[in-house]
Amino acid sequence: MNSAPRTAFILGAGLGTRLRPLTERRPKPLIPVANRPLITHAFDHLIAAGVERFVVNTHWCAERYAEFFPDRSWRGRPITFVHESPEVLETAGGIWNARAHLRDGPFIVYNGDILSDLPLAPALDAHRAAGNEVTLILRSHGGNTNVAFDAASSRILDLRRTLRPDVEPRHLFTGISIVEPELIARIPAAQKLSVVPVFHEMIRAGAKLGGIVLDDGAWWDLGSRTEYLGVHTALASRGAENAPWISPSADIAADAKITGATAIAPGAKVGSGALLHHCIVWQNATVAPGARLTRCILADGATACGEHADVDFAAT
Repeated sequence: MNSAPRTAFILGAGLGTRLRPLTERRPKPLIPVANRPLITHAFDHLIAAGVERFVVNTHWCAERYAEFFPDRSWRGRPITFVHESPEVLETAGGIWNARAHLRDGPFIVYNGDILSDLPLAPALDAHRAAGNEVTLILRSHGGNTNVAFDAASSRILDLRRTLRPDVEPRHLFTGISIVEPELIARIPAAQKLSVVPVFHEMIRAGAKLGGIVLDDGAWWDLGSRTEYLGVHTALASRGAENAPWISPSADIAADAKITGATAIAPGAKVGSGALLHHCIVWQNATVAPGARLTRCILADGATACGEHADVDFAAT
């Protein structure tokens, strides 16, 4: 019987192109959500599921990880960073590149650009009970439904309508999976490769590629600015702690007005008479006196003045 995963592999190497210019100086997993790096929400989710150590692949702005995790740990759990160069290797290539840290037992693979609190315990139990080599965590709503899943056998039939174009894909893959180290032997060495063709080969070979549908809890893909702003609104509406999120080290003028699901990071400045509604202000950014901003995002060190709605500001 499969043992419980104690290691998680978090995908932190993506380029974050859909969030440019915000991600020109940060990898997407380090963008602040409720005033702390997105990846730390994943860490906490995984710790609650029993994970004791993290492996994170890096590529774009890799040096920034050292700024946020100078002791290479989170809540006492060690973090191992594995760099990918000269190009990002995608999921399967990333797993192979980090194989030295993933061979000791089952591990959880977790996309670094999602935010979720879905219950992982049922997936871990299902993975062990079925003796799966890989178990994909699925949802039946909330995004791109590109997985064909047979509920009776709990097996994955196809992904991206490649092997079974006759079967309507009705589930989305959350970007979270439970993996046995045997998968590593299926991945071609030293290649940039998505995990999807590896899964296709598993299906063809009759390997145990299982799935479980978890529609409880919340799951967000933070791929766009709309989703990024929306997750703050959703968290605030769910009664998230400390919303709006204003760092004690931010310099906020006494007559500034801050409303909605707004987050203001450490070192940020908000000038006299400024009005912010549903905005996200990153570290050391400045909102000029009298500025009126709605659904705006200020990246690290950026400055905004005047009246704007749905505009992103990046430092020049």
